Amino acid sequence: MKLVVGLGNPGPTYETTRHNVGFMVLDQFAKKHDLTFKTRKFQSHWLEYKKTLFLKPQTFMNLSGNAVRKAADFYQIEPEDILVIYDDLDLPAGGLRIRKSGGAGGHKGIQSILQHFQTQNIPRMRIGIGKDGTLVEHYVLGPIPKAEHPLYQKAFDMSVIALEAFLEGHSLEVLMNEFQISDAPL
Repeated sequence: MKLVVGLGNPGPTYETTRHNVGFMVLDQFAKKHDLTFKTRKFQSHWLEYKKTLFLKPQTFMNLSGNAVRKAADFYQIEPEDILVIYDDLDLPAGGLRIRKSGGAGGHKGIQSILQHFQTQNIPRMRIGIGKDGTLVEHYVLGPIPKAEHPLYQKAFDMSVIALEAFLEGHSLEVLMNEFQISDAPL
């Protein structure tokens, strides 16, 4: 069993914000495969598909680790079989990077997950949101500007294809090499 986690904040207020790109990728994946998220298991919206649990924690970003840990413990999923999808200020808007491990880089959601598992060896898919001179909290909770929608859509499309490859058993090394967008403009 694998676990794919999209990070975001619950509720319509946050639905189109930069901080919710993890939810957006999972929603696009579910739509493509005609799947529907169910509510309230492991403090999350969830679905199962191809021996994989897809999770959208409803705990708010800073407490994401609570939900992820509950699901991983229930299904006895090891950290290396978890893939977390989240926003990254240090990548340009529409950028995409997949990594085997690493620190939180200031992201409170991934920090919560790393603390709950006591390891940095959790694979992740980072979607670039860029940054500007505004306060980080206001920026990440701001809506994605319409002018940037094509950049994000390209990253979401590639993320869904990468998720499909992940489910087919492709190694993280293959995903890291084949699925990245680094040339998105700042």
